[in-house]
Amino acid sequence: MSPLRKTFNVIVGLLLIAMVISYALWTGQRPVSLYLSDLRIQLTVNEGQPGERGNLLGIQPELSPSDYQSREHLQRKLSAYLQQARDQGLINDKTIVVLPEHVGTWLFASGEKDQLYQSTTLKEAMTWLSVSNPLQFLHALIQAKGRNRIDDAYLRMKAQAMANDYQMLFGGLAKTFGVTLVAGSIVLPDPSVNNGLLHIGAGALYNSSVVFGTDGLPIGQPQRQLYPGFAERDYIHPAPTAELNVVDTPAGRLGVLIGSDSWYPGNYAQLNEKGAELIAVPAFVVGNDRWSKPWRGFSSASTPADINFKPGETSEAEAWHRLTLTGAHPGSTAHAGVSVFMRGQFWDRGSSGHSFANRRGLAGAEQISDDQPGHSARLINLWL
Repeated sequence: MSPLRKTFNVIVGLLLIAMVISYALWTGQRPVSLYLSDLRIQLTVNEGQPGERGNLLGIQPELSPSDYQSREHLQRKLSAYLQQARDQGLINDKTIVVLPEHVGTWLFASGEKDQLYQSTTLKEAMTWLSVSNPLQFLHALIQAKGRNRIDDAYLRMKAQAMANDYQMLFGGLAKTFGVTLVAGSIVLPDPSVNNGLLHIGAGALYNSSVVFGTDGLPIGQPQRQLYPGFAERDYIHPAPTAELNVVDTPAGRLGVLIGSDSWYPGNYAQLNEKGAELIAVPAFVVGNDRWSKPWRGFSSASTPADINFKPGETSEAEAWHRLTLTGAHPGSTAHAGVSVFMRGQFWDRGSSGHSFANRRGLAGAEQISDDQPGHSARLINLWL
């Protein structure tokens, strides 16, 4: 080999080493912003009179990717909402706070690079996620389950950190404010609670909700979603045989139905058998205008026999009100419930849904004239 070629090879080798080192250093950089998005929150439903039995308090936040830059960042925002509720006299030692579906799932974005938060599409953001965490992504891809292994890997790659953040964040809020807290939901691989700690497994991804007590610890096991929605079935595993949990709280026995699990009469029958007095429904409807569009029907393979309307015959909004909580159709013996929707704009993925409460078949719903992102967060309160 000629001296010139040897010199060329050395230069190329040094350049490759420099590129690898630069890339490694770049992936380790995680700038953190102290900026908090809109902290306004309005009390849009306040049914009943304060008493000794406590209350169901739904918090419908207005969130964006920047709110998930770190666990502490999101905690400050949710704490601000809870503090405003406390200032209005809506929090006591029997309060059950309900947060929306997937409020914990977006924790996969915590501690990432600015490029992720500044992306214009969800696809672009996920590309930055994998590029910024190459080894974690490849390891998760090898372990991925389901038909969409890429989306599975995106959520699986940071699952342990997500589980830790979820418990520290929502358990901490429950303890700080002295409330029982239904922590929306989070997508994790085969989650379970052991010795007061939330753990992950190596199995399929499940959309699950954990209830935290006033001591900040989980009450019982995570409630898995039985029937994931249309947009999630390729990577979130259904759990149609999962037990529906009912937990004891200072305000009464509480059951949790995640999203469209609240549409199935059979689920209410199971909760009736277990003596559920209260029902929390963390929910999430994808699309800024989905709430007013035709209902697409049940995401499971079969439609319950006693449902007397078909997809397309009613709007998404009307379907939720006809199928969910303690109205005449579900046949629930619980005396109160609240359905709380996730709101905000996550890159090009918007959301819709108006939260509502129900007591003995009488509904209270927030009155909002538009379905676009940008309006402030909501408090939905129901005195028991």
